[in-house]
Amino acid sequence: MDNYYDKRNLFYETIHGFWDRLYGVEYALYDCLEIEREDVFDVRQATKESYAIYKKVNEIIRFAPDESLLGLGFSEKALPFLRLSLLPYETVIGRFDFVKTKEGLKILEFNSDTPTFIRELFDVNGLVCKEYKLENPNQNEAEWLGKAIRNSIFHCAQAIGVTAHPYVVFTAHEEDIEDRETMVYLMHVAQIKGATFVPLRDIQVVSAGIECGVYDTSGNKIDVLYRHTYPLEALLEDVTDDQFPIGIEFMKLVEKKKVGLLNPTSAFLMQSKVIMALIWGMYEHRHPLLTEHELEVIGRYFLPTYLDEEPFLETGDRYVSKPAFGREGDTVVVKQNGKTIYSQKMKSYDHYVKVYQQYVDLPVATIRTENGSAKAHLLIGSFIINEKPSAFGIRAGAQITDNLSYFLPCGVKGANEWT
Repeated sequence: MDNYYDKRNLFYETIHGFWDRLYGVEYALYDCLEIEREDVFDVRQATKESYAIYKKVNEIIRFAPDESLLGLGFSEKALPFLRLSLLPYETVIGRFDFVKTKEGLKILEFNSDTPTFIRELFDVNGLVCKEYKLENPNQNEAEWLGKAIRNSIFHCAQAIGVTAHPYVVFTAHEEDIEDRETMVYLMHVAQIKGATFVPLRDIQVVSAGIECGVYDTSGNKIDVLYRHTYPLEALLEDVTDDQFPIGIEFMKLVEKKKVGLLNPTSAFLMQSKVIMALIWGMYEHRHPLLTEHELEVIGRYFLPTYLDEEPFLETGDRYVSKPAFGREGDTVVVKQNGKTIYSQKMKSYDHYVKVYQQYVDLPVATIRTENGSAKAHLLIGSFIINEKPSAFGIRAGAQITDNLSYFLPCGVKGANEWT
């Protein structure tokens, strides 16, 4: 595998600011999975139709009473902000996770608020396709991504009454290379005049007085803050060293339209995995607010998901326990007949409400790595950008995809030309 090792390193060292290794091990593979052209259509169609369901449900639950929102797993701290709707779309950048089954594509979850896997699919996937002489299924999607971000910033600035050119800041935890470089990439593709990156620790919140607002370290008032990699549920719990509730005070400024926030809070409203249980319940009861077509879409793409284990205990089917808010497989448990079959070691999100979803096997493929050939389970990540299906790609790893899974580039086979 020395040849693979050398070629891989030579290839990825030319891509500036990309985290081809994470936690000191290989992350981005020097490999390219060949896919069919119809796969591209199927993923885009599934993304479009699944998002339409989420959007409709979001518009319904926005007006639900506080008790219902608490039942969806949101904290009391989030309640004052969940009904904010300042953009003509529910999320700017969202990502569905699909698994390809014998019955077609099925949704495992929807990360509507802070999805990563962006640079990989909008940029690096195309570079690998060129290397392997395959057609990039995400061709021109980076251009659409940049346009969508500019459009969102324009709407966000208008919503808070900023008529001049807005001062836009992209922010993340600077010490996390994936978060930082994701935001730098988004800033690059957006091409917003005067926009800059400011680490989260340097964002200043002035919560009272005539100067109330959000500022950078030079005292410049920020009009729109893009915090794409910082989860809103974490922001709401954020306090300074002297216990000042900086996260809550920041969100109060968003509520008062003193600063614009992207992704918007409407994206957070869709983030709870309890929404999947709500959607499945509406489907099973053929809720009158859903059309026949919408019911058919849910039956095609969604998995049975509940707020308790009882339905799976009755059938004996294998199922997965997931926290309402969680990422990278953390706190996920696979069970059957109430007994644990597999459990992730990390339990960072154990305090959240759980949902119970039908278990499905992820398809397996042989991949090439620095350690030789290996079998890996494949998960499809597909982006929805300002309500339009966009770039998609593949993670390869364990049956429960975690932060050690690989990025496996993919390309359309049979292409006569490539760029």
